[in-house]
This record gives sequence, C-alpha cells and structure tokens, in this order.
Amino acid sequence: MSSTTRPVPISRLKHLLLALTLCCALVVGGTACGASGKGASDVKAAAVAAPTPKPTTTAEKQKFAKTRFVANAGLAAGATYQWIVKPARDGKFKKGAKGRKFTLIKAGLAGAFAYNRLKAAVKNAKGDPLLSKAVAPLAAGIESLKDLPAKLRKGKGADDAAGVFDDVINSVKDAGKDAGAPVKDKVPKMSQLTGD
Repeated sequence: MSSTTRPVPISRLKHLLLALTLCCALVVGGTACGASGKGASDVKAAAVAAPTPKPTTTAEKQKFAKTRFVANAGLAAGATYQWIVKPARDGKFKKGAKGRKFTLIKAGLAGAFAYNRLKAAVKNAKGDPLLSKAVAPLAAGIESLKDLPAKLRKGKGADDAAGVFDDVINSVKDAGKDAGAPVKDKVPKMSQLTGD
C-alpha cells in the first residue's frame, strides 16, 4: 500500500493564513499597547501630534466645500428617492397597501435623514462662493421639509410630502450642477437613517 498525500485545499490555506495574520496583528497590537518606557510615549505623542490634513489655500477650501456638499446632497437625494419618492410612485403610501405601515416608518426616517443632510449641504456650500450663491435661494424650501417626516410617518399627506421632497431635491441637484458640483444619488444604508 502506498501512502499518498492529498493536497491541502486552497480555501483551507486561506483560512489558515487569515488566522495567522489575525494572531500576528493581535500580538503586535498588544505589544504596542502594553509597551512602556520612553519609546511607548514617543509613539503616543506622535499619534496625538499627527495633524489632520486641512485645506489651506482658497482653492483647496472651495474644492473641499464642493466635495462635502456633493456627498451630503447625494445622500439626501438617495434616501429621498429610495424611501420616499419611489414608494409614493408605486402606491405604497395608500391605505390598504401591503406593508404600508413599515413603508411609512422608513419614509419618515428617510425624510428626517434627508432634511439633516440637506442642512449640512447648505452649510458646506458656504465654503464656495458660486455654490453658496446657487444654493442660497433654496434655504426656505429645505426648511419647509422640517415637519414633513412626521407627516410621512403618520401617513397624512404622504404623497404630497413625497412631491415636496422630490421638488426640493431636484432644485438642489440643479443648483449643484450650475455651480460645478453635480450631485448623484447615493442611497444610504438603513443603519445610517436610524443612526446606528
């Protein structure tokens, strides 16, 4: 009888390599955390003293403002479309619709999230003169969204609220595009809506 060795499956090798990597990371991390003496304090001081990169020139500040505006407005637009506009178009806010209650709760959360992100986007826009000028007329429309999440949750005038959200989001997108900061929908995770 000849004994033959069987090759180790690649998936098993991957698991072993992952386990070895994690063990090494834990040992190195534990050693760094448990280190004492001058070297350890130098490492801690370096970590604390490491500066957070901040834009320094006017052009960098404006680019940073536009980037943050696009990110916040994109999240607001994605949440609005996914959990407010789309369900309204599909008739999911109507009485008797399957899953209506849960759909309305999600819409209310999305509405509060979108309002919050739009407020942040307006604040971001102030860092760029052109963007600030384009977004300024929208402040009243954005502020009008403040009470709509409660209406969405209760189902009272949910379809009308969805229309208002859609109009405001489209206005923000148009303003961003005109100022050189085009906004694309970015659907947030449900955990982002609930703050988890």
